[in-house]
Amino acid sequence: MALISVSNNALQNITAVPASVASGALILLSTQTASSSASISFTSGIDSTYDSYVFKFINIHPATDGVSFHFQGSTNSGSTYGITTTTTAFRAAHNEAGADAFGYLTAQDLAQSTSDIFLLNGLGNENDQNLGGTLTLFNPSSTVFVKHFIARTQGNFNTDDYSLDFYSAGYFNTTSAINAVQFKMSSGNIDDGIIKLYGVK
Repeated sequence: MALISVSNNALQNITAVPASVASGALILLSTQTASSSASISFTSGIDSTYDSYVFKFINIHPATDGVSFHFQGSTNSGSTYGITTTTTAFRAAHNEAGADAFGYLTAQDLAQSTSDIFLLNGLGNENDQNLGGTLTLFNPSSTVFVKHFIARTQGNFNTDDYSLDFYSAGYFNTTSAINAVQFKMSSGNIDDGIIKLYGVK
């Protein structure tokens, strides 16, 4: 393994870090804005350039009330989606009246399934209701290992004014490189919202 060195002699004198040193910076690769969109697909930019990729969800608003926000991956640049996946899901919830709930969601996990993966369930479509959050995909270009991901989203439940803090994690059970990701609602369109794709340097 090659050693990385800097030309400065003291930490206070360092003016630049070698390019090969990971900095943890997010590099914006692309932005897509929904407008009554059936789905939003990222079919480029996911490759071996970065070890991790992060999607940011901003004001995702469904056209239909009480739907779930989903995603799936592709190994053929988006020609088809539906990689065999195993996931886990749980959520915390609290509403404006002070009621709360916390629990594992057996209806939103997957066991060796090619179905879409839950990112939040029961999202409301009132004018001010929406979803925000992140999805991190780890080393999608590996041809040796399965592909892990972790997601956390926050949204408005369609009834009882609940705030939902939704956690989802799992792995795509494939050693093929994942090079595309698609987002959509369980029913109806994504009425509005922004999804940004970042590479982690």
